[in-house]
Amino acid sequence: MRDHDRHVIVVGAGLSGLATALGSALRGCPVTVFEAADLVGGAAAYSGGQVWVGGNHVAEREGIEDSLELAERYVRDIAHAAPEALDERAMRRWLTESPKAVRYWEEVGAIRWAVIPGLADYHAEADGALGAGRYLTNEVIDGSVLGEWRRRIRVSPYFPVGTTYGEMFVEGRRVSGSDADDTAARGDQAQAFGLTRSDGEADGRQVGAADPLTFGTGVVASFLARLLKEESVTIRTSHPVTELLTDDAGRVVGVRAQGADGPVEAYGDVVLATSTYDWDPELVRDLLGLEPEDFGSIAPRSLRGDGLKLARSVGGDVARIPATSVPMLPGWEAGDGAGFAYGPEFAKPHTFIVDRSGRRFCNDSYWVDIVAKALDPDDRHLPFYLIWDEQHRRKYGLGTVPPGGEYPPGVVTSAQSLRELGAALGIDGERLERTAARFNEHAERGDDPDFGRGSLDYVLRFYGDPRHRPNPVLGTVTEAPFHGMRLRFLGTGIGSSGIRTDEDGHVLNASGERVPGLYAVGSCAALTSSGSGYNSGFALGRGLTTAYLVSRELGGRSGETTAGD
Repeated sequence: MRDHDRHVIVVGAGLSGLATALGSALRGCPVTVFEAADLVGGAAAYSGGQVWVGGNHVAEREGIEDSLELAERYVRDIAHAAPEALDERAMRRWLTESPKAVRYWEEVGAIRWAVIPGLADYHAEADGALGAGRYLTNEVIDGSVLGEWRRRIRVSPYFPVGTTYGEMFVEGRRVSGSDADDTAARGDQAQAFGLTRSDGEADGRQVGAADPLTFGTGVVASFLARLLKEESVTIRTSHPVTELLTDDAGRVVGVRAQGADGPVEAYGDVVLATSTYDWDPELVRDLLGLEPEDFGSIAPRSLRGDGLKLARSVGGDVARIPATSVPMLPGWEAGDGAGFAYGPEFAKPHTFIVDRSGRRFCNDSYWVDIVAKALDPDDRHLPFYLIWDEQHRRKYGLGTVPPGGEYPPGVVTSAQSLRELGAALGIDGERLERTAARFNEHAERGDDPDFGRGSLDYVLRFYGDPRHRPNPVLGTVTEAPFHGMRLRFLGTGIGSSGIRTDEDGHVLNASGERVPGLYAVGSCAALTSSGSGYNSGFALGRGLTTAYLVSRELGGRSGETTAGD
């Protein structure tokens, strides 16, 4: 390590921002991190903490065979829908450098990696797909190591933080009601698996004596704990950056932020790490083509497209990924003004999804297919609806509603017949009955010849009920009363479209030239490295890789770096 005068300013204290700050500090740079919200962690802390890395050293030490060639074949195959959206140089840079990056972060003590057991790539049918080994997450970290910062980190309301993936895969993301009644402890566990309601501002202040952190919260906590050891780093929460400062030549030379006591200016190279645009309706309309009645978000409300707007203000360009490829989840309004909610319930047995005609149109246990088919510009299926029966309510509940519980007023519509339910929701009830009859005929046998529900290993393991037979995501919809609600797409803090960057994280203008002094990492930068292809973990994996590359450049290192730098 060496000290020098190159000050680094990071805008955003999510995972990629914290990693960039750490990498820069370890290479001798003084760093200031500006975070708009009062809590750190951003959308990454709310996530499942999946970091996708092909050919990584963690899988290798566990005896799992993989290669960069296989990983590249996989990315190319799943990005075929819009090949023009794929940046070849960015893809190769990401895939080549990501194994080095995750090894580096482990060597410098930022995280202890673990392979998520038995979790397959999304697209098992694609060339180069792997059955396990590419998803990394953190070994359990004790929140006490964060000291006073433990109360200032976001805790995911969507995953059972403190539980490991291995434990969750045994129980499922929601324990069925028949088993949840066995003991009080099991009932508490069922409630933990159902932490799925949010107004976008979950609180990180529940601290117990034993405080294991896992999923996205644990990954962020690991990096934060290491960053806090660096005396050259200052983190300023509740300091939204409002302006980029430039010199007469147009170089970005600093930022202006708004603090509690007024404007604050800081000077240095600027790295944007503000995540995406979920809570800006105009950007959602522009980049996704969705109106407010069809979109919401489960990401923190601080994700307002700030980085994208800042980049545009100094000439930065925007790269667009088709909306049909953007990671969005089917969800709903939580009721009583509490924001939006989602959960694994849409993929559990005894459910299916239809459009207004009462017809199914996709593999409705798989968000990738739901998004692609519902938003197909030549055959859109909006609005769309989740339909389920009393078996589902009794076994799984809905969001924060426990198995067998009562739904919040105004959220769910119920009726004694599917035809009546259809009429109440504005769906063709007669067609809905016919759809259910065909679905039930095959669900009873555990298959779905029409749309392939229940055929994807990732979905079965991540969303299914491991106790339900013969298929963890297929069950008949036959028991009255029947229930339904209009769904909307919920952003997850991965907008795919975003700031145009090159393969090393430099912000580019419309002519493809670098905006001097300005970088972008994480989900504020467009996912051109994978184009129209997406797999869970791409965003965090690409984010940590770009953070590694940008911090290496800012530290003045062009060669390979190790923990001893």
